[in-house]
Amino acid sequence: MYLPTTVKATPASPWKPRTTADFHRGVLDRFFRITERGSCLSSEVRGGMATFFAMAYVVVLNPIILSSGADVYGHRLDSGQLATATAITAAFTTLLMGVIGNMPIALAAGAGATSIVTLQLAPRMSWPDAMGIVVLAGIAIMVLVATGLRERVMNAVPTGLRKAIAIGIGLFIALIGLVDAGFISRMPDAAHTIVPLQLGGSGHLTGWPTLVFILGVLLTFALIIRKVPGAVLISILAMTILAVVINTVAGVSPAAWGLTTPRWPGNPLASPDFGLLGQVSLFGGFREVGVLTGTLFVFTVLLSCFFDAMGTVLSIGEKAKLLDKAGTLPGINKVLMTDGVATALGGATSCSGNTCYVESTTAVSEGARTGLASIVTGLLLLGTLFLTPLAAMVPAQAAAPALVAVGALIMAGGVRDIDWDDHTIAIPAFLTMLLMPFTYSITNGIGIGFIAFCLLRLASGRGREVSPVLYAASAAFLFSYLMPELGLA
Repeated sequence: MYLPTTVKATPASPWKPRTTADFHRGVLDRFFRITERGSCLSSEVRGGMATFFAMAYVVVLNPIILSSGADVYGHRLDSGQLATATAITAAFTTLLMGVIGNMPIALAAGAGATSIVTLQLAPRMSWPDAMGIVVLAGIAIMVLVATGLRERVMNAVPTGLRKAIAIGIGLFIALIGLVDAGFISRMPDAAHTIVPLQLGGSGHLTGWPTLVFILGVLLTFALIIRKVPGAVLISILAMTILAVVINTVAGVSPAAWGLTTPRWPGNPLASPDFGLLGQVSLFGGFREVGVLTGTLFVFTVLLSCFFDAMGTVLSIGEKAKLLDKAGTLPGINKVLMTDGVATALGGATSCSGNTCYVESTTAVSEGARTGLASIVTGLLLLGTLFLTPLAAMVPAQAAAPALVAVGALIMAGGVRDIDWDDHTIAIPAFLTMLLMPFTYSITNGIGIGFIAFCLLRLASGRGREVSPVLYAASAAFLFSYLMPELGLA
């Protein structure tokens, strides 16, 4: 009888003992659907770490913004307590997104919500009252999710505008990276010029920190082009090490680095202070400013968190190729409900409303496709409760190149898919992409894009093609823009 000289490898025997590592990998794979989504364990871990390094600045920045303002009684929040509240809330809500939403999306205190609390709410009421307004906005978001209205708004957005939202966010985070790194800065009003931005801090590029940023951008793009696994994370870590060395050898002024000076801390440990947790008055703000104004404040916070998260979720779903044939994200209600919980929880812990972070796109760039990346990010954020000095080692100049690279990749992948021949789509798409970076707001870009789309479809006799939900959202945006003129804000 003929016997072949070679045989095909047979699968391993099912009776072969499995290692503990094999068992846990199987559990993680099944729970997070890692293989099903075309990812792997290493990509999820790298992605989670990349997102952490790209957004760790929030633990430093959010306390600075909130502590810079005073409430109506002149009280200021403690920076140490704010750092603890910011870190623990971001960690918990990001872990929640990983377990429930199963998306590579990190959450933390949103800049839009924080600015509203600091500049609009606190000057009219106490800090606990202001945080109560945020909690109510979060509850309202959860109600909108539970009734299906929030998902209906997202599904009503036409494909062209969804692409524009993703691209606008890409341009926005690229601009954030350029500004945070000091590569671009605001032209001072004393210059008496109509040009709002300039190169570097004085019209030209100078200093070691700028060199770190430029080298980081070049390294990031070079690694991406060569398809090196962990390109973004490798660049962030390499540039952080370089920044620490340069700062030690050259003695760079702390002001040149911005918020974070790259130096090894004398004491890498810090004790968390939980004093602000639970310091909230749910309806106290209404007693201070009245029912109408209080309701409008809730609406303002809700609008900012609602559409910031909507844009980010759509962008990440698009980039991660997780949308179905209809352009919707399966299981989106879990993601949106988690975001609503995060908004309310941010108010309850006094760090302002938490929302989905655009920096999460760095995880997708590393190949992350599941909530396991969020688990990694959340655990690292939890570690900042005790290791805040270490988290503060990464300067913006080392993390910002990742934002620039991600912005470029998002734009390259979506701009060709917009129907530029249909002006009722092309013009709103253009305004959406333009105004997100130019107004430094995802919400403004979405709002003006929605309004322009509805008006142009009406003007072209195609008003019936627009969903009533989109008309309602556009009307809400228009009302919010007119509030100052109506004396309501």
